[in-house]
Amino acid sequence: MTSRPAVPVPTTQYLARPEGRIAYDVRGTGPLLVLVPGMGDLRSSYRFLAPALVEAGYRVATTDLRGHGDSDPTFSAYGDVETASDISALITELGGSAVVVGNSLAAGAGVILAADHPTQVDGLVLVGPFVRNPPTSALMMALFRTMMAPLWVATMWKGYLPTLYAGKKPTDFDEYRASVIASLRRPGYGTAFSLTTRQTDHAPAQARLGAVSTPVLVVMGERDPDFKDPAAEARWIAETLNGETVMVAEAGHYPQSQQPETTTAAVLDFLGRTVHRA
Repeated sequence: MTSRPAVPVPTTQYLARPEGRIAYDVRGTGPLLVLVPGMGDLRSSYRFLAPALVEAGYRVATTDLRGHGDSDPTFSAYGDVETASDISALITELGGSAVVVGNSLAAGAGVILAADHPTQVDGLVLVGPFVRNPPTSALMMALFRTMMAPLWVATMWKGYLPTLYAGKKPTDFDEYRASVIASLRRPGYGTAFSLTTRQTDHAPAQARLGAVSTPVLVVMGERDPDFKDPAAEARWIAETLNGETVMVAEAGHYPQSQQPETTTAAVLDFLGRTVHRA
């Protein structure tokens, strides 16, 4: 069974950006890793992975998306391109370059950053990655956007979130979901999340795939419900980026918290062999 990590909670810091602040925390020493969650999630989605990476000798920064968690909900624009800009600014703030670990939307942002600012990115770990728009009908898109309207987005996300955790749920899932929904219910955050669902477009990430030259690891849950065929999507991404693939059994969209031991082992192996090899 997965237990909650018994480590001190790091102090939240803030990065000033046009229109608002981005929240992040940093712990550990060593090569820099920047861990970025996906849409509708919190940086504490890495609550199991981050401590293990710190213990392995890395300096680990976890950050909230704009309009999520401890970041401000005052931004007017959201999505892959904006997130890539925020990650770039954070890496500059922290100094040097970094391996970017991005889940879902943040994977697309990582691709854009690696293509546009290659000296900032030592490697990419793409978890449950969206690097292109999935095929969907106009009707389904309209239905999703209606579900994610600000007035009821917290209620709808509370009901929808468990479906993304197909397979094994973390032992603290109920507590974690409660924290996500409580965050969404704060003034302004439901609107920011709704805008994120409406404005996010993965076409810019897909357009930059050919410009990525950094080492890439794709980590995909075998039961990720966001993809009709998760294995095929992971394989296509890895082949396109000349990267590697690890499929995680009994995991949906969040293998970093559903199967943290497997995910940690895969990430550390990748880092040791391809990025930070002696």
